[in-house]
Amino acid sequence: MIADPAGEPCADGFVALAGHFPDRTVIAYDPRSAGRSQRTDGVLVNTPEEHADDLHRLIGAVGAGPADIFASSGGAVNALALAGRHPEQISTLIAHEPPAFRELPDGEYVLAACADIHQTYQRSGLGPAMAKFIALITHQGPVPPGYLSRPAPDPAGDDGSRDHPLMANMRWCEGYRHDFGALRASPARIVMGVGEDSAATVAGRAGIAVAGRLGTPPVTFPGGHEGFLTGKPDAFAATLREILNQS
Repeated sequence: MIADPAGEPCADGFVALAGHFPDRTVIAYDPRSAGRSQRTDGVLVNTPEEHADDLHRLIGAVGAGPADIFASSGGAVNALALAGRHPEQISTLIAHEPPAFRELPDGEYVLAACADIHQTYQRSGLGPAMAKFIALITHQGPVPPGYLSRPAPDPAGDDGSRDHPLMANMRWCEGYRHDFGALRASPARIVMGVGEDSAATVAGRAGIAVAGRLGTPPVTFPGGHEGFLTGKPDAFAATLREILNQS
């Protein structure tokens, strides 16, 4: 099983989840520009296509295909990109709450908020940008047209860095155009996961929207967007095992 994260968390975020699967070979990796996979060419932005190619080469290098993949958040966008390009490498993909914001009825406003977060990061640093990011991802229900006119949340300080992988990749990940024709035609089994506590947030709603485009019902996971880390990790792992056992 391949555990595919976004830029944050790295492989460390999957240690507890992997511990629930001692009967499986679990590979959790640090994606480009995160953790141990720091780029040395000065490039900070990594596209879903690049991440999908990395996954393609990783699966080939370890001889793991076709692999079962659990992917969360931005990692789910990357894994869906892989499923559209190399479906033969996947047996079952469980994509948990991908921020596929183009698929939302209010996607225009969500993507505008993401662009504002990226601009805030470039202008003022991680603290102010992360405050806006948390406000967006925890927002319940549709994002209204006047969302950006709201007062900015209280930020932390600016340490001067501009190399945070989540902030660098946000504009490419959230706006990625998924190839739903290829995904629907894929021989891989694709399961969309949505947290029971986060179904009304932007990522949860995006997961439901993607499931609708694929013509399959989403599966409810215990907890919220990071249910495998916090909330109900044991119950989350049990749900994941149940899905994998059905393949």
